[in-house]
Amino acid sequence: MEYEEFIRIVAREAGLNDSEDAERAAQAALETLAERLSKGEARDLLQELPAELKLWIYPRGDAQPFDLDEYLRRVAERLGVDIEVAERRARAVFYALGKAVSSEEIADLAAELPDDFEPLLAEAQGRFADVMPVEEFLARIATRTGLDVDGARRATEAVLETLAERIAAGEVDDMIPQLPIELHEPLKRGKSRIPNARRMPLEEFLRRVADREGVPFDRDVPPFEVQEHAQAVFATLREAISNEEFFDVSAQLPTEYWALLNLPT
Repeated sequence: MEYEEFIRIVAREAGLNDSEDAERAAQAALETLAERLSKGEARDLLQELPAELKLWIYPRGDAQPFDLDEYLRRVAERLGVDIEVAERRARAVFYALGKAVSSEEIADLAAELPDDFEPLLAEAQGRFADVMPVEEFLARIATRTGLDVDGARRATEAVLETLAERIAAGEVDDMIPQLPIELHEPLKRGKSRIPNARRMPLEEFLRRVADREGVPFDRDVPPFEVQEHAQAVFATLREAISNEEFFDVSAQLPTEYWALLNLPT
């Protein structure tokens, strides 16, 4: 593939009208990728790319073991844009990579990157991971609860952070790639605070959610609104992640939680 075609693909997929913006996106995404890859993998990749791209992917030291969120933060910083824009442009660059190099090389790339790079790797492999945009996720919460967007975000983050304390860390890691990047942080906070699944009665789960939302909680009569918010988040989570992943999450929760998940008891 010629350099000009690579840049045209990035521009088209990212919705950019200016080829210079597409070039900057390609440079930012590839330079950041080079920081994440081993020297051997970076060299293998650059051998299949147009000459003009080789300098951007050339290895600059030992691989730095950062995750997708840090990758996108670095891309955003290089471009001077927010995370959402950085993600859209990184997806476009990975799509172009999938067109420019062999499927075997993309498979090697996928083997070296952590699981949470799945949305970008899906672009490179032509599978197009369908991640629900955060705006849609929060809008569904707002519709179900009557909250405004800020309230929906607080409720969502409170429930996800508490859920990450309750289920196994590996299950949290499996769920993260299927959710918008803006919702990764509360899951990571909960996982880092309690790295192993914690036994937590439903009352304690709701109390923690209430504390994080800033809702008064009476142990004798837990506030209905907290239960309603948790139900709304779980209902939207069920729509946002795969059926298999939702089953895996629900399997780690005792039956007293099933009313929140709208499962038969």
